[in-house]
Amino acid sequence: MLGCTIRTASLLSWALIVTVADAGVPGVTRDSIRIATIQDLSGPIAILGAPIRDGIVMRLDEENARGGVHGRRLTIAVEDSGYDPKKAVLAARRLLAGDNVFAFVGNLGTPVVMATMPLIVGAGRPHLFPFSPHQATYQPLQPLKFQIFAPYRDYMDAAVRHMVRANGYQRVCLLYQDDDYGLEVGRGVESGLGRLDMTLVERTGYKRGATDFSSQIARLRAARCDLVVLATVVRETVAAMREARKVGWPVDMLVTASGYSAQTHELGGAEVEGLYGVSVLPHPYPGTDTSRRLGEWIESYRTRYDADPNVWSAMGYQVADIFVQALRAAGPGLDVAGFVAAMEGLETSRDFLGGPGYRFSPDDHLGNRRGRLARIVDGRWRLITDYLD
Repeated sequence: MLGCTIRTASLLSWALIVTVADAGVPGVTRDSIRIATIQDLSGPIAILGAPIRDGIVMRLDEENARGGVHGRRLTIAVEDSGYDPKKAVLAARRLLAGDNVFAFVGNLGTPVVMATMPLIVGAGRPHLFPFSPHQATYQPLQPLKFQIFAPYRDYMDAAVRHMVRANGYQRVCLLYQDDDYGLEVGRGVESGLGRLDMTLVERTGYKRGATDFSSQIARLRAARCDLVVLATVVRETVAAMREARKVGWPVDMLVTASGYSAQTHELGGAEVEGLYGVSVLPHPYPGTDTSRRLGEWIESYRTRYDADPNVWSAMGYQVADIFVQALRAAGPGLDVAGFVAAMEGLETSRDFLGGPGYRFSPDDHLGNRRGRLARIVDGRWRLITDYLD
């Protein structure tokens, strides 16, 4: 019965795509392709949204300097959500009402994505590579949804199992953002522990944008946790570790990829030393071990933005690059159905940024399922594992 439901939904989606194509292709003209992205540029995760935007724009401009894709220049509309789902819905509606956007690329934040994705897909636009490793971004199978970021459930399941086996933790706990993001991370943690015949000892939540974690840390300490998993973003990660260290509690902590950022150690300093995290891409630190191509990219980014790139810049650049590769494969007669077909046949190789290759098919719109573990050592993230199964 479930299979019939998914097939029916897929057929309806294809019917919508054909209808949109027959009416003309939104966002596509003879000489341009316009896309959109919804980022946080003013709210609690603006330190992620701004570099993501910059990485996307940098890659599009590089392609335009080469003449565009099949002679079409790439332009982008950027909307600020403030990490607020209500504001994001209004932004999505504005972008869709203009009928001049072909696809949405790299929208940021699980609460934002969960609120806007139904509108975008319902309007017949591709919803590509959102910064929300949530299962709903690629399942159930739907022609317009594609994801490259390993889902919270999969990578946290693997990360927790690895950490427990490697370090012998007995009392694993969870500090989580009280929304779809935190709940999805929690499911992954519970799954991993369940496979080890263990359960969470304690869990405690917080509201988006919280700055005081004293009550949560006190509760977790009272539960005698020896590993605290953090379903937090950058500032909340720093605040939680800072509070633990302030009260003299040197517990190990593991944060999701949402906290794997240079900003974490730049803001936290010595108080976040030793933090474990899940890595999607390696952080692009300049140094002697940097490849020539990566070094050139870092210098180009610095020249353009007068700032060092971080992992969010790299991921923004990469989602735009995968989009460009799919446009090339779709050919000059671009429409939504042709783009989807190109995506479903796309396979990328590992690139100079150090991420995995991505592979899509008609039966699987998730390009990668695995992450790696890293740890902050001497003020920098260091990879400590290969990709975990």
